[in-house]
Amino acid sequence: MTGADGGGALTRAHEDEHDHGQDTVRPVQAAPGAVPVDEPPSPDRIRRPSDAIRFAASVAGLLAVMLLVSFAPQATHGLQTDITQGTAHAPRPLLTLATLVSSFGVLAVPVAFAVERLFRKEGTRVAIALLAAVITFTLTVLLDDMVISSAPGGVLDSLIWGGTDTAPVHTDIAPVIAFISAVGMAGRKRWMAVTWTMIGLAALTGLTAGYASVAALAATFFLGHAIGHGTLYAVGTPNPRPSGRAVVTALERLGLRTAQARRLPGEDDETRRYRVRIAHAPEAVPTGTSGTALPRGEWQLEVGVLDRDLQTAGLLYRLWRAVRLREPAQRRPVRSLRRSLEQESLMAYAIDAAGARTPRLVGTCEVGTEAALMAYEYVPGPRLDEIPDEDLTDALLTDIWEQLRRLQSARLAHRRLEGGAILVSDEGRAYLTDLGTGEIAAGDLALRLDLAQLLTTLALRVGPERAVRTAVGVLGEQALAAAVPLLQRAALSRRTRTALRHDRELLTRIREQIVQLKPESDEAPPVRLERFRLRTIVSIVALTAAAYIVVPQLSSVDPVRLVAGAEWWWAGLALGAAALTYLAAAFMLMGFVPERLPLGRTVLVQLAASFVRLVAPAAVGGVALNTRYLQRSGVRPGPAVASVGASQLMGLAMHVLLLVIFGFITGSAANATRDLAPSRTIVIVLLAAAVLASIALTIPKVRRVVAGRLKSMFSGVVPRLIDVLQSPKKIITGVGGTLLLTAGFVLCLDASIRAFGGSLPWTSIVVVFLTANALGSAAPTPGGLGAVETALTVALTISGLTAEAATSAVLLYRLLTFWLPVLPGWAAFAYLQRKEAV
Repeated sequence: MTGADGGGALTRAHEDEHDHGQDTVRPVQAAPGAVPVDEPPSPDRIRRPSDAIRFAASVAGLLAVMLLVSFAPQATHGLQTDITQGTAHAPRPLLTLATLVSSFGVLAVPVAFAVERLFRKEGTRVAIALLAAVITFTLTVLLDDMVISSAPGGVLDSLIWGGTDTAPVHTDIAPVIAFISAVGMAGRKRWMAVTWTMIGLAALTGLTAGYASVAALAATFFLGHAIGHGTLYAVGTPNPRPSGRAVVTALERLGLRTAQARRLPGEDDETRRYRVRIAHAPEAVPTGTSGTALPRGEWQLEVGVLDRDLQTAGLLYRLWRAVRLREPAQRRPVRSLRRSLEQESLMAYAIDAAGARTPRLVGTCEVGTEAALMAYEYVPGPRLDEIPDEDLTDALLTDIWEQLRRLQSARLAHRRLEGGAILVSDEGRAYLTDLGTGEIAAGDLALRLDLAQLLTTLALRVGPERAVRTAVGVLGEQALAAAVPLLQRAALSRRTRTALRHDRELLTRIREQIVQLKPESDEAPPVRLERFRLRTIVSIVALTAAAYIVVPQLSSVDPVRLVAGAEWWWAGLALGAAALTYLAAAFMLMGFVPERLPLGRTVLVQLAASFVRLVAPAAVGGVALNTRYLQRSGVRPGPAVASVGASQLMGLAMHVLLLVIFGFITGSAANATRDLAPSRTIVIVLLAAAVLASIALTIPKVRRVVAGRLKSMFSGVVPRLIDVLQSPKKIITGVGGTLLLTAGFVLCLDASIRAFGGSLPWTSIVVVFLTANALGSAAPTPGGLGAVETALTVALTISGLTAEAATSAVLLYRLLTFWLPVLPGWAAFAYLQRKEAV
């Protein structure tokens, strides 16, 4: 059972029955006649994940209010005006009564609740809530009396509406909200209703009297809520989890009389498992998973406890998966204790009915109000993760695949077929556990995801060849072919994705094994599981930052005067130079492919890449499209990737070489010397880059990534370059295309500058272009959007152009090289798809 998912099927560690945990676990001294329970002492206080989540949500709400009043003050002012006008017609005696009631009740009700909690011996909880109220009161006083007066204006001051006599946060309401957030009123509906009624009346009074604003009240609520739950998480709450003695008592209510119980070690504190020896069980309970009856005194259970406070553990990760992925994420990221109990019980019964093996569920029961238990019949044996690789026989692998086949025949999805979810009995049989994330009546996608997950899990242990060979004997080639589009990292569990970091090519090797059995499966495109990728968020942030930089520059440009004074025949020349780059890119690709490629279609592919770059980073979209084009042209996948990589490697080498050469030339020209000594700026930049690279390589993770990239490059790309170097014609075509590509972009930028009356030395323009292009390739935005514009504008301005001319030239250059080709690129892409060329 994994606490991070709110309760899963039982897990167990394989340990000696009589020699376990003697250093850290001591028996609880039982009263005469009581059942002995061997477990470590429970902590007096715990930190609940739910408090951390509520704290984070409240901070996010407070930041949202700050952003709202900063960027849309008129909206909040308009809402405030509507409320003031609406309450102006309310009867004055009624408003006076509300003011009197709220002034007394907003403090009296929390005090009364605190006294009631003290009588129930919950003084510690009241003390924590009082601490939260004191912290909140102190902070609000500092904000009201010191921060605002010393720094008028800005975000905090914008919370005020109606005059400078009002306060951005309210010292009378915020401490009360912090108190009730920390004291724990959940489940006490009458107290909650009365308290929030008093707070609501106090807020209404502030709005009608004009000394409170809607934004200030919202900020007050989020601030009090954040401090209340933050204090509660920092200090901790009294441990509500039932002890092992309570678990034994609950089992007796099921008719299971316990002789002995022992807490099993868990991988983390979120897992609670007990091994229980039964002295007597009701006759209705079957014994012996293998069908043979066991003596009552030897019958054992493995009991998993679902604690209520752990149901929110891992919630943020589950929400992220639910938002990011289309299907594989669980349908209910937020689950109650009852929901977790019912889901796991249903899966246990459904798997048993399907004929697959799982430890028999004997019974379920609540343990007080804060936990529930699930009692399974104990099956002796280790987990798959605990078995050495050499002991994983083909017979065991076949049996595991047989259990999956029975699940899939009954339309049951396990959703987490990792090594820890497969129990291997002492007889060598496979049992499925960790059922808490399972799904009945599952769709085809969920079933195929299970297959992809189990393929990867077993391939990590025994290799792709054995995993596929044992699977095909049970499931068949067609079933395995259906898993090929789902062999991607997004379809796998977090633990499996972590394991794949040590073998990044494993999924590719699994796919190749299946393709050998079913060649047509290679034509199936990967299923798109992600609604968006992390780089999409990075792109949005980068675009926002770019807009923040570029938009002020555009505001200084007079478009009418600019268009009227431009020399548009230079713009026509720039357009021709931009068109030349597509022919150059085609030559560049053709030069590094030993096979013959048609020139016209290759040029269309480069034009189509201009459309693909709109939805992918500049260094990614074109590579993927060219690789696909080569595969469709008859080049095998490995050589196709190597050919595109070879062209990219040569392009990078030429880019660096040209940047160094023209940097030296530009520096010497600026110094008016005859030697080629580089400028001080070039030296500083190179030394800084070398130092940063040296520091980065001292980090083991960075060093491993760089070594892996270099290994993959030299294992495939360099041999491809050697093949190309044997043909002088190919060398001339590839290198010439690379140089022509750079020349085309430089000519386009130079013509764009001259179109608006500017002029720079051609060596400076080459350096500006090469630098900006490098930044654009590194940027995660589509086509380097934002990064290229900013780099070009800044570099041209530093080189001597006016800000207006530099901005105008960059806009024209990007229009011709990025935006204008999008529509014909889309047409070329659609044409190539119809012809099945990509």
